[in-house]
Amino acid sequence: MTIVEQGGGTAQVPDLIKDTTTQSFVKDVIEESKRQPVLIDFWAPWCGPCKQLTPILEKAVKAAKGKVKLVKMNIDEHPAIPGQMGIQSIPAVIAFVGGRPADGFMGAVPESQVSAFIEKLTKGVPGVGEPDIGEILKEAEAVLAEGDPTGAAQIYAEILSFDAANIAALAGLAKCYVETGAIEQARETLAQVPEAKRGDSAVSAVQAAIDLAEQAQSLGPIGELEQKVAANPLDHQARFDLATALNAAGKRKEATDQLLEIVKRDRKWNEDGARKQLVQFFEAWGGADEATIEGRKRLSTILFS
Repeated sequence: MTIVEQGGGTAQVPDLIKDTTTQSFVKDVIEESKRQPVLIDFWAPWCGPCKQLTPILEKAVKAAKGKVKLVKMNIDEHPAIPGQMGIQSIPAVIAFVGGRPADGFMGAVPESQVSAFIEKLTKGVPGVGEPDIGEILKEAEAVLAEGDPTGAAQIYAEILSFDAANIAALAGLAKCYVETGAIEQARETLAQVPEAKRGDSAVSAVQAAIDLAEQAQSLGPIGELEQKVAANPLDHQARFDLATALNAAGKRKEATDQLLEIVKRDRKWNEDGARKQLVQFFEAWGGADEATIEGRKRLSTILFS
């Protein structure tokens, strides 16, 4: 899968700045804002601060590379719309998103403030020639869910070639490595996540999966562990190890069964170790995973029965 620029070929920046009238306001602002954010600049020829702000707005909109458009309305020639919106002083800038006013500011603010305003408004909005990262992430997640971690890894890697700090892509790539058994690569990938972002749910889930995979590496074959448990059903450590090994082999229901059996037999074993391990399983699998949903129900039934 290759990230392709929107529209294909060489990206052309559309007409980002235009004047509007009372008659064309709905088309230029309301309808257009359903496709991307639109700033409307209410101004007048006699307004000194307007003359200061408009060039700043135009520069910032051009710098946003198609993520936002600027529409200007002369309130002397077209007083109806500003009157309806309660605009009492100018310059006034109102941001429309999804056909409705979303934010705004009054007065001739400095360039840094205008840039910050636009950055906040367009967060997550792809510019002209930029890939839609959100859609590509969904594609990668779908490919991974279909059982193709190698294919998903290629998509995540291409996202990171465009946006090296994308947390979702880093976590997704690390998860792909876990699922293919490349634990060291998973750990190295997750190490690129800034400390401040380590609490992200996707990052926490992959970290849990890495920890569990590392636990499983030190255990014996599943067959030997099953024999130990069969020989002594009260050997909770052997059953705990078997659950960890089963999880590493992708046998989530069987792993859940073993830990729940420990909880049934001896809730306090190893300082509530079986329940804690099961919670770590759930975190690694994700809250929407069927094994997590079913496992939580069964655990609750045991704990509160």
